[in-house]
Amino acid sequence: MVSIHKFAARMGAGTALFSLLMASVAGSLSVPVNAAEPLKIGLHYPASGRYKEHGFAQAEGALLAVEEINSRGGVLGRKLELLSDDTASEPERAANNAATQAQAGALMMLGGSSSEVARALGREASRQNIIYFATQASANELTGVKGHRNIFRESISARMGAKAIGNYLQTLPGEHKFFYITASDSWGFSAEASMREVTGTEDTAAHPNVPVQYPKPSQKDLENALAAAMNSDANVLVLSQYGKDLATILQLAQKRNVQERFTIVVPVVDLETAREAGAGAMDGVIGAMAWNYDVPAALNLDDARLFVNRYTDRFQHSPSAGAASAYNVVHQYADAVRRAGTTDTGKVISALENYSYTGIKGDEQWRAFDHQNLQTVYVVKGRPRADVMKDKNKENYFVMLAETPGADAAISEADWKQERRNNGKPERLE
Repeated sequence: MVSIHKFAARMGAGTALFSLLMASVAGSLSVPVNAAEPLKIGLHYPASGRYKEHGFAQAEGALLAVEEINSRGGVLGRKLELLSDDTASEPERAANNAATQAQAGALMMLGGSSSEVARALGREASRQNIIYFATQASANELTGVKGHRNIFRESISARMGAKAIGNYLQTLPGEHKFFYITASDSWGFSAEASMREVTGTEDTAAHPNVPVQYPKPSQKDLENALAAAMNSDANVLVLSQYGKDLATILQLAQKRNVQERFTIVVPVVDLETAREAGAGAMDGVIGAMAWNYDVPAALNLDDARLFVNRYTDRFQHSPSAGAASAYNVVHQYADAVRRAGTTDTGKVISALENYSYTGIKGDEQWRAFDHQNLQTVYVVKGRPRADVMKDKNKENYFVMLAETPGADAAISEADWKQERRNNGKPERLE
């Protein structure tokens, strides 16, 4: 686990997040002698590497939630204490960090910005018999064939994003021929498979693909993949990439005027990627997302508006879906502990399963049979750069095109059980 000083060095001592963390830690260090033992939760996020912007967003969301809960007296008379570790998006490192946090007394863990890291954290959580919440990991297997009782996913799955996009694409006129550029990891393959299924493009001869190295594809890899797409007869380009890799390929596509020929589709898009890619590269790009900071105004959600305002005041930029996910997880765990009246893992899991609530994302539910969070999935399109620049914070990158209810986007229980049977897994989480 990192000390406050090491964390500060990574974040930068002048950042708002550093200031908040210093205040939080200072508060935990000055707990009265007779105070109840703090309830420890562990955050695992990439503070370095290609997904660090996503990691910082998760850290900000989690810290804000901890501060709010502690200001109201904590949970069952205990203040929350947030332990944090840099995964660097490396599964083995994440698993080792998780074991260390469990030994330090963490009763719940959250985070992860890749499906490989989430899978490693989930396995360690199962070994330690604590709960792990995946906050930004979309591979279908996490709550599918690799799902187990100790893992919950707050973010949408690849299947959910693909279903929402597929529903929207069906409303567009003309014949569509697809070309896929796919990261060679579990999420990339999940995203491509799900997109093919919902769009009826399973024929790889008619709708070809180019897999690219994961992690850390070279610029040459991405350029070659784009060249292959340009040499095809496709008119829809699906980029199953993430984070900095997605930002890079979108910038390359912009330089080559790919948007003039293709409808560019991104299975899961987010604010961090838009910031890295830039408004020009996002122009016209269609993607799925679980949340954006303008959702609260659209849904008239007071608590969500409060979250956006507090977050923006604290960190001087808008919250992303990843920040909202981490914030939501901390509050949901605390609420489940209150309902259970205990921190016992089994009883808290039971308190979460099939629990429905209205949160910062609207109506949500922790589904019992697979531990997938059901929430609305939004299809968005990148605004023209000129429109983005008119926004006060220059972050209004997306216009909402459509939405799909979570229950309609997620896999059905019957299909989930069949998928588990096909892979030799029990039909219930263990």
